[in-house]
Amino acid sequence: MEKNKKIWQAVIASLCVVYILLRLWRLTDSCLWFDEIFSVHAAEHDWQDLFGFVAQDLIHPPLFYSLLKIWIAAFGESLFCLRLFPVLFSALALVPFYFLCRRLKLNYSTIALAFAFLAVNGALIKYAQEVRMYSVLLFFSLLSLWLFARFFDMGKSFTALTIVNVLLIYTHYFGWLVVLAEIVAIAVLQREKIKQIFLMTAIAAASFAPWAFAVWQAKQTDAQLSQNLGWADNPDAQTVFQFALDLLEPFYFQATNVDTPSVYFISAPLLLIFTAASIFYLTNRKNESADGKGVARLLLVFCAVPILIAFAASWLLPFSIWGARHLIIIFAPSVILAAFIVGEIKNIYLKACVLILIFWLTSMAFLLQATSENKTSIICAWENLAADLRLETENNSATNAARLPITTKVFLFEDAAAYPFWFALRGEPENRFQIVKVGSIDGLKEDAAYFLPRGFEQVQTGDETALQGERFFIA
Repeated sequence: MEKNKKIWQAVIASLCVVYILLRLWRLTDSCLWFDEIFSVHAAEHDWQDLFGFVAQDLIHPPLFYSLLKIWIAAFGESLFCLRLFPVLFSALALVPFYFLCRRLKLNYSTIALAFAFLAVNGALIKYAQEVRMYSVLLFFSLLSLWLFARFFDMGKSFTALTIVNVLLIYTHYFGWLVVLAEIVAIAVLQREKIKQIFLMTAIAAASFAPWAFAVWQAKQTDAQLSQNLGWADNPDAQTVFQFALDLLEPFYFQATNVDTPSVYFISAPLLLIFTAASIFYLTNRKNESADGKGVARLLLVFCAVPILIAFAASWLLPFSIWGARHLIIIFAPSVILAAFIVGEIKNIYLKACVLILIFWLTSMAFLLQATSENKTSIICAWENLAADLRLETENNSATNAARLPITTKVFLFEDAAAYPFWFALRGEPENRFQIVKVGSIDGLKEDAAYFLPRGFEQVQTGDETALQGERFFIA
C-alpha cells in the first residue's frame, strides 16, 4: 500500500511539472493584447492614483493590479517577466487543488486523473498566460474551496476562510459567486453552521464596502457599464454547450472571434464520453458509499451555483455578465468531478477503454496544437509599426533636427489601435509623439469591446478636421 502511494505521488508530481511546462510553452509568442496593456498601464500608476484609475473601469477590483505593480517593481516589464506573473499564480493554485482533493478523500488514482485534466485544459492554459486577474482568481477560489471543505468537514479554518474570501472578492467580482456557492452548500447540506457562514459573508461585505463606494463615486462621472458590458450577448443553449466543451477541451481555446470555437472532433467525443460516464454513475449511485455521495454533492454545488447565477443574472440584469474567463472559478471543481465520475466506474475493462479514449483524444489535441501556426494579433502589428515609426523619427531627427517639428502626430481611427500605439510609444520623451484618435468617420464601425480607459488623456480625440500638421502619420 505504501509503495503504491509513493508511486501515485510521483505520478502527481510529474503531472505538476507537465502542468507548469505547458503554461510556459509559447509564453512570449504573442505581444500583450488590449486588456493586458490596460493591466500594465494601471500597474504603472503611482499608488495614490492606481485605485482611482481602476475604479473608473468599474468592473474589476484592485487587488490584481496592486500585486502586478509590486511584481513589476521587483522584476521589470519584459514580456517574459510580465507573463510569468500569471503563470506563477497558476502554479501556486496546484497546492490548494491538491489539498482540496485530499480533503474530499479522493484516492490517489482519482487525484492523478484530476491533475491530468487540469494540466491539459486549453482555457486554463490560455488564461495562465494572460497578464490579467484570472490565474489569481483561480488561485484564491481554490484556496477558498479547500478552506471551506475543512470548515465543512471539521469546523476548522473559519478565520483563514474569511480572510481568503475577502482577497477573492477583491480579485474579481465573480469571487462573490464562490462565496454564494459556499452559502448554498451549508444551507443545503449542513445547516447547523449557517450562522457562521452568514457571519463570514457579513465580514466580507463590510470589507468590500470601501471599494464599492469608490466605484459608486467613479460612476458619478458619467462612466457607463454599457460601455464595459453592452457588447456581450445573453447566454443561450449554444453558449452553455460551448462552455461545457471549454471545461473539457484539451490544449485548445478560442483566442479571437475569427477562430473556430472548438476543435469539435476532439471536444464533442470527450463530451459524449463524460456524459455517458455521468449517466452510468447516476444509474449505479445506489451502490455508492455515503462519502462518495457527499463528495459528488459538494462538487456539484461548487460547479452549478456560479453557472446558474451567472446565467440568470445575465438575463435579469440590463447587461450580460456571462464569460468563460470569469467562470474560471468552476474549472477546477469540474475537473475534479469529472475525474471522480470516471474513477467510480467499477468495471475495470470499461474504465480502461474510457481512459484510453481520453488519452488518445488528448494526444491528438496536443499534436494539433504543437503543429499549428502561431497567429499574430493585429495589436502586434501596431506595436511593430510604432517601433518602425520611432526608429524613422530618430533617424530623421538626427539628420534634419533644425527643420523637423518637435512633435510628430500619429492619427488612428479606432480605440483598439490608438491605445496599443500609445502604449508602445509611452517611454518616449514627452511631446515627441502625439497620438490622436479620429472618430465620427462615416462607414467606420469600431469594435465596442475596446475603448480608451476612463480618466486617460494621453490620447487626444477629434474628428477628420484634426488631420493636419507639418509632419504626421496616419495608421
